[in-house]
Amino acid sequence: MKWLKKIPLAWHQLMKEKTRLLVAIAGISFADMLIFIQLGFNDSLYDSATQTQSLLQADLVMINRQFESLSTLQSFSRERLYQTLAYNGVSSVSSIYIGRGEWKNPTTRIDRTILIWGIDPNAPSFAVPEIQQNAKRLQLLNTALFDRASRPEYGAIAETVEKQGSVEIQLNQQNIRTIGLFRIGASFAADGNVIVSNSTFLKLLADRKSNQIEIGLIQLKPGTNSETVKAQLTANLPNDVRVMTPQEFAEVEKYYWESQGAIGFIFGLGVVVGIIVGIVIVYQILYTDVANHLPEYATLKAMGYSDRYLLSVLIQESIILAILGYIPGFLISLGLYQVAAAAILMPIGMKVERAIFILAITFIMCSISGAIAMQKLRSADPADVF
Repeated sequence: MKWLKKIPLAWHQLMKEKTRLLVAIAGISFADMLIFIQLGFNDSLYDSATQTQSLLQADLVMINRQFESLSTLQSFSRERLYQTLAYNGVSSVSSIYIGRGEWKNPTTRIDRTILIWGIDPNAPSFAVPEIQQNAKRLQLLNTALFDRASRPEYGAIAETVEKQGSVEIQLNQQNIRTIGLFRIGASFAADGNVIVSNSTFLKLLADRKSNQIEIGLIQLKPGTNSETVKAQLTANLPNDVRVMTPQEFAEVEKYYWESQGAIGFIFGLGVVVGIIVGIVIVYQILYTDVANHLPEYATLKAMGYSDRYLLSVLIQESIILAILGYIPGFLISLGLYQVAAAAILMPIGMKVERAIFILAITFIMCSISGAIAMQKLRSADPADVF
């Protein structure tokens, strides 16, 4: 516990120049805030890209073998999905159509592309209470559910539905009545979502073949091992389809966007810049402290204190700066997350693992600065004191 005795000395050194201390705290807070924002947006983009797949109400999912992302839709024959019913453990199946349509803003009359999901109202689709509660109402032709978390460019649909119960809009130049709302959110693939029945979907996209689907949902009997069934289906079905869990399906989408390279590189670069900024600021503070008090450090060395001891004092100062700088950076980032989530309508929030990770980075960042500043401390010569 000897290191505890060094804390008063380290704190005393920092408090000698309160203005410099405040500047250091502000600098570290800014660096932490920059890292928080970069990682927050990075995670938010990937979470938004995979949230739809994660909400699928199925034990197993079937997709086209060539499927890469919802942004590059690939269909397959529904016959493949029905073939799974011949296997032990499979209870039922249902299908989902996915397509793009032109949604006309009822106020501005401007068209905007929206992602259309065609579901069977009588079968499982999404594990979203609002969708499950309103699914039966979709049995009426030309009715739809609108994603309340869609971009505002689609119009004040959610507000109108909440006030009036429904609103008539134009989708693919056809009149559709929006009778309910749900929440999934915008993503890489689309700025908005609308859910209709499979019958309405095929009416809206007349060029689509009814036997060509984008997603097959497979429900298993209670107690059935999904990995066993997945292995059987993978081994026996033709290789034009893939069978996986909803979580694995989400990973396929995430991998597609990660493999594009640009997104991860941009946000990764922001993190690196934040770390460099933090190291430079803390180094400047500690270096200036050492330079201004070099005679005092030389006196300590003359009294028998080793460089190792003095380095530990600098590290203590670094840790204190890390803690003092991290707290406001963390709190400001919480507020910025709320502002960003409201502005971009995408899921962005603080995660415990991210908070711990950045705290560790802050400690490492400040410790590195202390170690670099030690080079100046080594030049403290006891002979200069006498």
